[in-house]
Amino acid sequence: MTKTLHDALTSRLVPVAVIDDAVHAAPLVDALKRGGLASIEITLRTSAALEAISIAASEADFCVGAGTVLTVEQVDAAVEAGAGFIVAPGFDSKVVRHCLDKGVEVIPGVCTPSEVQAAMGLGLKLIKFFPAEAMGGPKLLKALGSVYREVRFMPTGGISSANLNDYLKLGNVAACGGSWMVKKDLMAAGDWETITRLTREAVACAEGSGA
Repeated sequence: MTKTLHDALTSRLVPVAVIDDAVHAAPLVDALKRGGLASIEITLRTSAALEAISIAASEADFCVGAGTVLTVEQVDAAVEAGAGFIVAPGFDSKVVRHCLDKGVEVIPGVCTPSEVQAAMGLGLKLIKFFPAEAMGGPKLLKALGSVYREVRFMPTGGISSANLNDYLKLGNVAACGGSWMVKKDLMAAGDWETITRLTREAVACAEGSGA
């Protein structure tokens, strides 16, 4: 059974991976699953990304999304590769509308009230807050939540084990995206045990966030 984004978000964590070699995709998924997660965002920042998405999407009980999606052409390529959801660093109405027309879940990035309202205007209820730490972190999210009460956020950018709980305790945070569990050097070294350990620790932190 393929996991949906809704299923994956129950863990409140979405690892964000930059994969240089598609051969890392299958063991990475296995390491994440052993750590207690059922999703990943693979960014379109490398030539191996689409193949990695295809491999990861073939794994059972797992949800794979494409990140750093900037154009409608990338949306099509990612969906064809097997991506179940699309994540963009910014808000581009063309990209969002294209995803909606295709029936694909899209999580565009926002960092201002105007962008939040633009996303709401297209019917979105879940949006990415990026770059989270650089733009004000939990303090700004709390302020946005007092006004935009129907929207939930997936903050990404600068989030680590040290500040994860600060985000997850906010009621308007659905999940956090982060790369500290899936660093490129760990994948390059084939250190899947460390990835599993970091994932397990992050899951335990999320479960104890109290939000």
